[in-house]
Amino acid sequence: MTSAAPSLLSPEASQQPPRSAAADLAQETFALCRRLFLQLLRRPSTLVAGVLQPLIWLVLFGALFANAPAGLLPDGLSYGRFLGAGVIVFTAFSAALNAGLPVMFDREFGFLNRLLVAPLRSRSSIVLASVLYITALSLVQSLAIMATAAALGYGWPGGSGLLLVLVTLLLLVFAVTGLSLGLAFALPGHIELIAVIFVANLPLLFASTALAPLSFMPPWLGWLAALNPLTFAIEPIRAAYAGQFSLSAVVLQAPYGDVTASGCLGVLALLAVGLFLLIRPLLDRKLS
Repeated sequence: MTSAAPSLLSPEASQQPPRSAAADLAQETFALCRRLFLQLLRRPSTLVAGVLQPLIWLVLFGALFANAPAGLLPDGLSYGRFLGAGVIVFTAFSAALNAGLPVMFDREFGFLNRLLVAPLRSRSSIVLASVLYITALSLVQSLAIMATAAALGYGWPGGSGLLLVLVTLLLLVFAVTGLSLGLAFALPGHIELIAVIFVANLPLLFASTALAPLSFMPPWLGWLAALNPLTFAIEPIRAAYAGQFSLSAVVLQAPYGDVTASGCLGVLALLAVGLFLLIRPLLDRKLS
């Protein structure tokens, strides 16, 4: 009779409890997220350009309309303070819209296929890493814009107002990141994804209240702006900068009725959940 094969594990290792699925998911997500940040450190031009472009918009547009007549904007706001909220939101929106590009390049260069055959506990870590990376990048860029706006004399939201700004940006980033990741798996290549980004970027900016209030717009554009997700993010932030932080306060007088700050946040939350539920079957199919 042959003897039993010796154990390949040490007594200490054999006595260790198995790792939980949550711990494995966290470890895999951290490793993939760390890879994305290492890529950013090696090529920081993405971060620099993402901060410089909105800074130029803020400085130039703020100077261009610095002599606007008093009372031209709602609540007697200066144009610089009015513009600041729009630039903050547009910065976060642009970063989130580019969230699918790293995934698309991984697809084209074959790295995604290597991940799919790797012994990952959960392939959801691939998506979670992208969401965390883009969220952190968007917040860094937005905080840089907020600091510059404060240095230019455009104000700074208080403690509760800053919390509102961060929550609003997070909801917008989650929603747009979900859309971008879905496009990264649905489109054939990065050329098509970049084309979609370019086509969507500026029209969504100009068809919002980032640069002008609804009262300046023709009726058809006012309706588009009042339905634009960017507007639902801009107006609560603008109210926070104006010192009118209250979830029950009306921040948007839309053609279809008044919308409160809590209503804007609710729309953004529903949009984020809806987009992730919409792309989940696509992600499950592509990552299976």
